[in-house]
Amino acid sequence: MADSVHQAPGRVDGYAPLREYAVIGDGRTAALVALDGSIDWLCLPDLDSPSVFGALVDAGTGGEFTLCPDSTFEAKRRYLPGTNVLETTFRTDGGAVRVIDAMTLPGKDLSPQREVVRAVEAVSGSVPMRWRLTPRFGFGMRSTRIGLRAGVPVATHGADAMAVCSWDAGEPRIGEGSISGYFDVTAGGRALFALSVSHQEPLIIPSRTNVESRLATTGAEWRKWSDNLRYGTEWRDAVVRGALALKLLVHAPSGAIAAAATTSLPEEIGGARNWDYRFCWVRDSAFVLNALLRLGCVEEADAFFWWLMQASQLTHPRLRVLYRLDGGAQASERVLPLTGYRDSAPVRIGNGAAGQLQLDVYGDLFQAAWLYAEAGRPIDADIGRRLAEMADLVCQIWTQRDAGLWEVRSQPQHFTQSKMMCFIALDRAIRLAQAGRIPSKHVDTWQAEAKAIRDFVDEHCWSETMGSYVRHEGTDELDASLLLGVLFGYARGDDPRLLGTVEAIREELSYGPFVYRYSGQDGLVGKEGAFLTCSFWLVEALALQGRRAEAADLMERLVGMANDVGLFAEEVDPATGEFLGNLPQGLTHLALVHAALGFTKEDAT
Repeated sequence: MADSVHQAPGRVDGYAPLREYAVIGDGRTAALVALDGSIDWLCLPDLDSPSVFGALVDAGTGGEFTLCPDSTFEAKRRYLPGTNVLETTFRTDGGAVRVIDAMTLPGKDLSPQREVVRAVEAVSGSVPMRWRLTPRFGFGMRSTRIGLRAGVPVATHGADAMAVCSWDAGEPRIGEGSISGYFDVTAGGRALFALSVSHQEPLIIPSRTNVESRLATTGAEWRKWSDNLRYGTEWRDAVVRGALALKLLVHAPSGAIAAAATTSLPEEIGGARNWDYRFCWVRDSAFVLNALLRLGCVEEADAFFWWLMQASQLTHPRLRVLYRLDGGAQASERVLPLTGYRDSAPVRIGNGAAGQLQLDVYGDLFQAAWLYAEAGRPIDADIGRRLAEMADLVCQIWTQRDAGLWEVRSQPQHFTQSKMMCFIALDRAIRLAQAGRIPSKHVDTWQAEAKAIRDFVDEHCWSETMGSYVRHEGTDELDASLLLGVLFGYARGDDPRLLGTVEAIREELSYGPFVYRYSGQDGLVGKEGAFLTCSFWLVEALALQGRRAEAADLMERLVGMANDVGLFAEEVDPATGEFLGNLPQGLTHLALVHAALGFTKEDAT
């Protein structure tokens, strides 16, 4: 994977293929770097802030930071082992250079609020390099001023500022809305760039010595973190890379984990299924807690669990589908006047799913709480009381129609997976109460309602014709989210109805190693790709049902579908392997880690 070489990376109408992006970050925001050396996405100061480089969703006005040889080149890249520091090697007829990209972690010295560092060093020969930086604050919709401070180019808008520091990278030229330069790299040479960013605070102009020190320290800190991961699986490299990708989505100030680093990357090129994923979804919580705890990331697990408890307190006893990274419950959806990735409009910020009723989230939260308690982590009396009250609420609302796990925008239905997860919520509440972790006053009611849910699912959501549970009451459509019935232990893995459901999903929703989310309509125009998360869910379901050889074969095929640096997007075009949707997609990497670690599980519960 690391030795993959690409011939002179090309773009379509100014856009790189989504497969050609890697990501760097610092625990507060992240940047997407294309194989051709252009940083096309960076939101500041945080992951869910407006972009300053947004060429990913508008190549004309979004802004970017290009850095590459000024001649035809080939490129290959890798992450430095155990880190989120990216190394790209460009080869030309005249020689080769290596570019190191990172967002630095704060050091002991006075550090910028956010800092992107790019180092260029010679590998062989002599290579002419060109660079151009076009900062566009506010998704490219705010005016940008560029001037000099102490001889350093600085781009500003309001309370936002970016200093473009460079050493041995040619004389910076300030043009209309841009900063650019040219330089040659020869044996022993090393050029350095540092984008020093501030938001509502003084701008720091760093020294080269301090930048080099932070770059070295950043690599060391990433290696230290990844060296402490626990994993008992043959897919070691994929699990470590998945964990490092997830770590980039952790919002360090709060402990929340974003679903993805981007917004509005299309599920269909030219289509309108484009959503903002820079929020934390409750549906991911059980996978997050399981992955973090099993990998030994106890600090991150604690931070995430208590962030989840704090965020949900704002809407208690009801849960929102998603919360902002700071824990806020509002995420109003609106459309930006941008062209979209390869003319895939609209470009949205915010997410209207925040206001939907999705009953499955209660099961996700209770599964997360149960896993947390089983790991010996503390659940205090106040949290225990709130969980019990939430279980009472599930007893009252499980009979309602909802939007389901996939946030469809058609009419609400009695989605089968939603009912199953309501059962999981009450089952885990009962277990927590029996273990003395939450009040047990209403256990009898929880048990009665859990039985009623099972009766409803078996009577209304099973199809004798399909030999499978179905998407919702009154249909023969299928839904890959029913695989979670196996993963979360709705019934034993060898339960005949779950066996039939897994087989029906394989037959009806699979395309080679890939799995589509569901059949039938969802209230939206257009189509989508295969959902990579569902493919990894199928791996784990097969393994838990004792079909380990089949599961391992499928796992190998899927792991091989990552891009050249081991990252996955949300979806894939099964016919071409082209990435679709937002990236890097947290749930895909969670499902990969979950599946890999699942081979060491003895059962589904």
